[in-house]
Amino acid sequence: MSDRTNKDKDQSINAVIDKFLKAYNLEGRMKDFDIINGWEEMMGKAISLRTDKIYIRNRILHLKMNSSVMREELLFGKQVIIDRVNQKAGTQYIVDVWFE
Repeated sequence: MSDRTNKDKDQSINAVIDKFLKAYNLEGRMKDFDIINGWEEMMGKAISLRTDKIYIRNRILHLKMNSSVMREELLFGKQVIIDRVNQKAGTQYIVDVWFE
């Protein structure tokens, strides 16, 4: 098989997966999954270790921190969190961050 044939097959598989995600409205859930799994990479180990719970609902990132000091520090940097998450998502996906 030539390289071109393999590349065409890869592209068609990607197209099939994209169609599947769109058909079952799973695109948003996949972005949620990518953001949650990339939390440590985006924010660093110190913040990741102090994050007890993270989820996304209605374009709002919900965080439960186990450190009140870290929570207060992150409150001042909400826009940085929003920017990093949206950069990871590749679109304006998160509009706010709420702390529990």
